[in-house]
Amino acid sequence: MSENVKNNPSFRPVVGIDFGTTNSAVAYIHKGKPQIIPGPGGERIIPSVVLIAPNGKLIVGEDARAALIAMPERTKAAVKREMGDKDSIMLAGESYSPEEVSAMILKQMKNSVDQKLGEGEKEAIITVPAYFTDEQRRATKRAGELAGFVVERIINEPTAAALAFGFQHLDEDRHLLVYDLGGGTFDVSIVELMDGILEVKASSGNSRLGGEDFDWLLVDWLSKQMIDQYNVDPRTDIRAKAVLKAEAEKIKIQLSDEELVEISLPIVMMKEEKPLGLYTQITREEFVSLIEPLLRETMDKVKEVLIDAGLEAQEIDDILLVGGSTRIPQIHDLIQYYFNKDPRGDVNPDEAVALGAAIQAGLKSGALSKSGLIVTDVAPFSMGVAVAKGLFGSRLRPGAFQAIIPRNTTIPVTRTETFSTVADYQTEVMVKVYQGENEWVKNNHFLNEFLLEGLPSASAGSESVAITFRYNLNGILEVTAKGVSNEESITVTIQDSLDRSSEEAFQESLKKVEAIQQEQLEEELDLFDFMNDDIDFLEGTQIEDRGNNRSLLELQKEAKDCLNRCHILLENSPIEGQKALKETVNMLDEALKTEDSSQLEEAIDLAMDMIIDLDM
Repeated sequence: MSENVKNNPSFRPVVGIDFGTTNSAVAYIHKGKPQIIPGPGGERIIPSVVLIAPNGKLIVGEDARAALIAMPERTKAAVKREMGDKDSIMLAGESYSPEEVSAMILKQMKNSVDQKLGEGEKEAIITVPAYFTDEQRRATKRAGELAGFVVERIINEPTAAALAFGFQHLDEDRHLLVYDLGGGTFDVSIVELMDGILEVKASSGNSRLGGEDFDWLLVDWLSKQMIDQYNVDPRTDIRAKAVLKAEAEKIKIQLSDEELVEISLPIVMMKEEKPLGLYTQITREEFVSLIEPLLRETMDKVKEVLIDAGLEAQEIDDILLVGGSTRIPQIHDLIQYYFNKDPRGDVNPDEAVALGAAIQAGLKSGALSKSGLIVTDVAPFSMGVAVAKGLFGSRLRPGAFQAIIPRNTTIPVTRTETFSTVADYQTEVMVKVYQGENEWVKNNHFLNEFLLEGLPSASAGSESVAITFRYNLNGILEVTAKGVSNEESITVTIQDSLDRSSEEAFQESLKKVEAIQQEQLEEELDLFDFMNDDIDFLEGTQIEDRGNNRSLLELQKEAKDCLNRCHILLENSPIEGQKALKETVNMLDEALKTEDSSQLEEAIDLAMDMIIDLDM
């Protein structure tokens, strides 16, 4: 038990958790320094794998990973990649949500924390990839709560890794680049350390790129060898696929130290009651050629984040490589070549994030209040609302995205933008909130929607609505919509409003995690079809309601505008896109010949959808 707990029974310990795709770790502050809390077998990190054994026992960690081949239908790995998804996971014949499976892993860590620090409530700071969406962050928070933690804060993994480094270099002023490539996700952040202030300048990444992808590329390569030899695809057999996945992980690790790996698998699968094996070899050069497009994408993100931070490569003082996948030698070579300097070798890629999370926990609990360390972060995505937008001519198109908080804005932050009504006598506005970088909401991530009522009935454009976004360090977005003329307002906390629609559902899920019950957690969030909904306001513009009838002449003009735009696109579009464009041109021509308003309206809508997809 820690000294704080002994001296203050009311003290609630705060720990930092790195919940990883491949491995997880938990740490706390002990005697002023971050320290890993070992698992039941003394292991400092545990595999993020769950097994429900035939006797119903829940097993987490190394023993569960060892069962991936023998019992693939009873085991689950890399569940972090499914956080935020609404699809269920089948495990031992039962259905679970990704949060419930994740909670099984986090519960194992909670047991280790209780053993180390004593029974009782524990707060947790849980790390997530910087490029996790709001929904993925909420799912992670929920999993932690299901595991029995009080989850007060979610922080970005690169920020945590920078904390682990910065805590040891408080008196230094420097720019750090954190290249974080784990089992399932990639993040890159630029952090400035100055006078004890750790400020994240910019972040970028891909929450679907990591060592798992390298493994599956190797599985495809191995499968091709068997297809060529036996004319059978092992990926169609669940156990054969598990065998190749396990072998791929071994190959990847071996190729970090060796130039060539001999592959010897006596039995991969059975065909006509005969075992089919695989005997071949692969070189490091062949492996690098397989993963090169993904590595190139990570370097593109590195260049992007430098631009966002307004820095040149030579202005980066230190590069931190975090995540087990950074052990691949080609990554070191790419970083060294681009920055003309070696990444630091004194950062443990497996433990840095957990140790940094523990430092954040220490700052929150007060255990490190005298350290002088202050941390700021940035919003990883732009956040804004759906609006209508003029494309060409007089035509306004619903579904445009207006950012209110741009990506890489330092948080906490509050921003307000003012919009105008679009319809005559409009007394209510539907505020639809998204995050993402595309100028059309259909390509961004829907967060929530709410209705502001009670606006004065007036002509289109004469009433204004002020939309305020407040985004805090915990990743919680609060949105307020207020009528400017009458101050009628409504405020919605986006994270809390979607976090849990009922305590009863949460308790049901909690029971499943604790007892591994058979009942499936009901999905509580409806899918949202944003393409079929109307947009209710447009920034600074007075327009007609799109439902108002337009004259035949107006429709003909819009159709001709669409036709001209399609012809321009035809001249510049790739061959594969020309067929659809030609069909659209023919459709517009036919509609113009008929002089039928409804047919023209339909043709214009379809044409604009295509123009947006190809031209915007």
